[in-house]
Amino acid sequence: MLILVKILLTLLTLAYSAIPTNYDLSDTHATNPSWTPHARWHVVWQVASYDLIALLSLFLIWTAGDDVTQLWIPTALAVCCLGGFWIAFFTQKIYGGAPQDKVNGVPKYQFTVFGREVATDANLTQFTPVTVLLVITVLLVARLNGLS
Repeated sequence: MLILVKILLTLLTLAYSAIPTNYDLSDTHATNPSWTPHARWHVVWQVASYDLIALLSLFLIWTAGDDVTQLWIPTALAVCCLGGFWIAFFTQKIYGGAPQDKVNGVPKYQFTVFGREVATDANLTQFTPVTVLLVITVLLVARLNGLS
């Protein structure tokens, strides 16, 4: 089970770092002409921070050996990074935000279910299953540490 947890933590780490970096350092975010320079600066800062946190997490995951207590740190970092997404999502009305821009933003994710076209926000499409995976991983790390 230890190798499974390390693989799950690696996937979670990539989900809050490498995948968003691909979008956030593109013309939908960091070089979006409709964004103010200061907003661009903040997104690059956030992306760089998450990527550095991810490198630390990957180091801790794969150098932990059999020390399962060390896996709590990358697990907690994943909770923080992915939890930040949900805080931003659920408080967007307070600060006038939105998970998607109508102009120059990431397009909706479109797929077919039982012959019907469905369009969802790309962020929710990615982060909902990732959050489910995070909950499973937290439970597995707890089990490895004898807490369940």
